[in-house]
Amino acid sequence: MSGWVDLHCHYLPGVDDGVRSVEDAIALLRGLAALGWERVVATPHVRTGMFDNRRPGLQHAAAALEDALSAAGPLPARGLAAEHWFDEVFWALFERGEALPYPGGQAVLVEFPVEAFPVGLADRLFRMSARGVRPVLAHPERYAPLWSRSEPLLPLLDAGACALLDLMSLTGRYGERARRAAERMLDEGLYEAACTDCHRAADVATVEQALERLTREWGGEATRRLLSHGPRALLAEVDAA
Repeated sequence: MSGWVDLHCHYLPGVDDGVRSVEDAIALLRGLAALGWERVVATPHVRTGMFDNRRPGLQHAAAALEDALSAAGPLPARGLAAEHWFDEVFWALFERGEALPYPGGQAVLVEFPVEAFPVGLADRLFRMSARGVRPVLAHPERYAPLWSRSEPLLPLLDAGACALLDLMSLTGRYGERARRAAERMLDEGLYEAACTDCHRAADVATVEQALERLTREWGGEATRRLLSHGPRALLAEVDAA
């Protein structure tokens, strides 16, 4: 199987905790292409006080990388978005139209503190959806409120959010609680899409293990839905797979 779309990857060099060099970016992108990904969206962190990125600077970095990749040979198609830390700074950026959504502008990736969801989260997610921008929840299985049960996620999905599985959670990469939560939410059909969340080329081997497990235990149809149809729908593309 192939034709996957990765909605969460840190291949943009030197802007966060992802790859550090153009060479590292090329190695990561080539590794994902070998596994079947045909499009990969860079999602650098936007988290004030840790990664003080903003849209203009990230767009400049992405353009510089594209120039450097011009002689790199065949690579997956690329796009730019951001992984936004959901706080008051993000909300102000969103309100001013200064967040960095996925290509097409119809969805935006957000993440939360591990320990608890922000107060009033469902209301704000609903307000985002009402404006025609779907909130995409990065790696929900890694949040403590969802480790033992899925019920806290349901109001967020009802508000219009989309749950995005981090494939590496299926290997135990983020601990046993995250792995078990991912398995449960897959069984319950709560994920609309899945991603790699790769930060370096060495992650590709772990993603390969996760991909094999996903296909073996949840089936080819689920794999195509999570890695092709779901991501393409969030990018407002027609899934021809």
